[in-house]
Amino acid sequence: MQCFSFIKNMMVFFNTLIFLCGAALLAVGIWVSVDGPSFVKIFGPMSSSAMQFINVGYFLIAAGVVLFVLGFLGCYGAKSENKCALMTFFFILLIIFVAEIAAAVVALVYTTMAEEFLKMVVVPAIKKDYGSQKDFTQVWNYTMEGLKCCGFNNYTDFEDSPYFKENQLFPPYCCINNITGTAEEPCTMYEAHKNSVQGCFKQLLHDIRTNAVTVGGVAFGIGALELAAMIVSMYLYCHLK
Repeated sequence: MQCFSFIKNMMVFFNTLIFLCGAALLAVGIWVSVDGPSFVKIFGPMSSSAMQFINVGYFLIAAGVVLFVLGFLGCYGAKSENKCALMTFFFILLIIFVAEIAAAVVALVYTTMAEEFLKMVVVPAIKKDYGSQKDFTQVWNYTMEGLKCCGFNNYTDFEDSPYFKENQLFPPYCCINNITGTAEEPCTMYEAHKNSVQGCFKQLLHDIRTNAVTVGGVAFGIGALELAAMIVSMYLYCHLK
């Protein structure tokens, strides 16, 4: 009986935290979506580019709703000993867990297919908007600077772009010397070809593989927590009258 009470109280405690985190994410997501300019003033111009590129407000709302519902069901189900809420909590977690496994399998098996699909979408966008669309250009500059990469494939992605047509040069990130780590400007076609800076997609994959232990550890930890939560919810469910 004491074990049951302890597990029940821990279930309530942790799901209350999840509930509050979900509410916070939901509130921030709504704020970003409704009042974006205020968000930009506080967090600076980089947040504006990110918002334009990935619609971070909608992502926060979606994540907040999921955590909010999960936290509420887990907390309410344990506190009131409601079997229906606990079962719903279990099935939502199960769906998320299965979806994560499926996404991991797809990422491993279809990496090449994903690369080809993204290439068809991203490269034309670079040729069309890099140098003319401020937000798009800033996002790519931040990405290339952070990952030490050039374009999606390489410097040729910027050929025929507004930036290249105007300057007859490539972005300086495409001329980073592998030995000195500095950009060799002006970044002409000769310099870009000589330095052969790797594309951002391959660089991202390289970074992920380099940090595979860390990424795998985080993924394993999240999966273990989800499994533990499902086991606890089933334990409480089976021990309720």
